[in-house]
Amino acid sequence: MTGINDTWFDNSIAALGDPQNQRVWSVIVSLFGDMAQATGDRIGGSTLTRIIGPIGIKPEAIRVALHRLRKDGWIESARIGRTSVHFLTDFGREQSAAVTPRIYCRTPEIPTDWHVLIDEEGAGHSTLDEMLLAHSYISIGRHSALGAGPIPANCEDLLSLRVSAINAPDWLKTRIFPRDLVQSCQSLTRDLEHLSDVPKHLSPFQIATLRTLVVHRWRRVVLRYPDLPDGFHPQDWPGIACRTRVFDLLDHLPRPNLAALTDDPEP
Repeated sequence: MTGINDTWFDNSIAALGDPQNQRVWSVIVSLFGDMAQATGDRIGGSTLTRIIGPIGIKPEAIRVALHRLRKDGWIESARIGRTSVHFLTDFGREQSAAVTPRIYCRTPEIPTDWHVLIDEEGAGHSTLDEMLLAHSYISIGRHSALGAGPIPANCEDLLSLRVSAINAPDWLKTRIFPRDLVQSCQSLTRDLEHLSDVPKHLSPFQIATLRTLVVHRWRRVVLRYPDLPDGFHPQDWPGIACRTRVFDLLDHLPRPNLAALTDDPEP
């Protein structure tokens, strides 16, 4: 049984290997966001290596990535006996918590009410610039943006239009869903097709490795696009199928308890 599990695990790692340049610090952020986001959660150094080592990440690269994350205020490290432990800072937890609802949303609610804001040409810095920075607006031109819900207050200097029917031309679809994003989603969808019949007796470390890979690649897709009606999607957009496959697999890879991911003492 162990041999079968190991073969399936190795094949799954090969299938899920990130086709783009793998940023180790980003993989670690995905891991902590998925399995160690709560206050008090700790991951030991050798545990971290055992989880992401099978992906092809070497200990030297992990040390460099941890140094960067500490410098950027994401991670703190401490010694407990002979073991190094790492944990998210308050800032790191806040950043992780901010994107968690989107990453783990199975059935996003698609807004039905929309509005368009149009600014005067040549107006320079304006209310529209502030709206684009502070709210979930979609830029549809140099001086216009699309937003969900009712028209907000304090937009007296903008032309504001409620819209009930929207025609999304191809140029707008391409702007919202650029080709590299579509291709990344297509690639993940295809790769997930190879992972079926998940063995029942994978080790906690194997589960943690696979979850990290799946969450990491899904995170890099889902955080790049807004939830929009189908009419905004390019014809070859596989977002719904990809989301379904992601959560089907995560259901078969339940998040392991950190207590099951025990470090061996470091020398």
